[in-house]
Amino acid sequence: MREHTGEHAREVMRAHTGEHTTERARAGRGFPLRHAGAVLLAALTAATALSSPARAGAPERAPGLPAGCAGTSPVVCHFAVAPGTYEVTALLGGATAGSTGVSAETRRTMLAETATAAGRTVRRGFTVDVRAPEGEPTGPAGSPGLDLRFDGAAPLLAGLRVTPAPRAPQLFLAGDSTVCDQAGEPYTGWGQQLPQYLRAGISVANYADSGEGSQSFLDTPALFPAVESRVGRGDLVLVQLAHNDKQTLADVYRANLTEMTDRVRARGGRPVLVTPIVRRWFNADGTLDNGTALNVNGLGVDLPAEMRALARDRGIPLVDLTALTKRRVEELGPEASKALFLYDEKRDNTHTSVRGATEFAALVLGELRAQRLIPGRVVR
Repeated sequence: MREHTGEHAREVMRAHTGEHTTERARAGRGFPLRHAGAVLLAALTAATALSSPARAGAPERAPGLPAGCAGTSPVVCHFAVAPGTYEVTALLGGATAGSTGVSAETRRTMLAETATAAGRTVRRGFTVDVRAPEGEPTGPAGSPGLDLRFDGAAPLLAGLRVTPAPRAPQLFLAGDSTVCDQAGEPYTGWGQQLPQYLRAGISVANYADSGEGSQSFLDTPALFPAVESRVGRGDLVLVQLAHNDKQTLADVYRANLTEMTDRVRARGGRPVLVTPIVRRWFNADGTLDNGTALNVNGLGVDLPAEMRALARDRGIPLVDLTALTKRRVEELGPEASKALFLYDEKRDNTHTSVRGATEFAALVLGELRAQRLIPGRVVR
């Protein structure tokens, strides 16, 4: 889409001078960067013109920050845009040494902490899904528009550009509390950490929701029907639902997953079944319990096995996250594996910490790439 050049739709911001490290902002295309001081534009099209009014209680805008941004550590930015998909390009660094991480919306990690030397800047891009509500689909509405947070040991933001990306491919997530965008620390879903591994050009739309099983996710309008309405040709839809199917019969479970995957395919999308992460329940010999830990439900239904069989029978790609997380948790053992979950904080052996969610997201990403479900060029 063409950039609108009116004063109300953009502000020119001069970044710190210095050597620049370039990165493709979209697969197969370069990002135009003006040198002579490295000017970046905070721009939106006329249809979604940039509007960043000051909010009550917002930190004061520091000199040199892009419009819509304020504070120092963290730097927080808000853009009053409509729901949709947006490409963000940030220029990180400045006159002093910096270390900057980026999150968006409800604690979604878009960029792992990135170091910059004094007098240097690096350009990083990502694509972000903006919707209302911004976190769990059945949760609080949160802040309308796009929220960005630049934090880390020494956050430095020299320039910022936000542009609509309505045609960007989507990666949808259908799951439970182990996947969702958790609003409150220390809880963190692996879907919340997945975007940091992807370059600009593909958006993660996380529709996972706490407490959902295969039936409730299918039946709730804000969940599967909302995903289905947005799926376009070639979009990936990852389905990890099992933790809350505690009393679901095997044939019902398979029927629910079959209906979801068939409806995704009918829209031209590509369903991917993801077996659930393990629970941290150990046997005395240091292996995981074959029941609770591996998601065998109260009726004796081995839910991951049912998912594997369905994937095999219907030719659906499968990420066996149960097997992958089992291997990792057993490798660490009963003591060290506590750090992957919220055991120390909550005595919780099901939900993951930031570290656990980050590691498990990397396992998912590795399988998607190995199976060529996403192109290597969009992987960071």
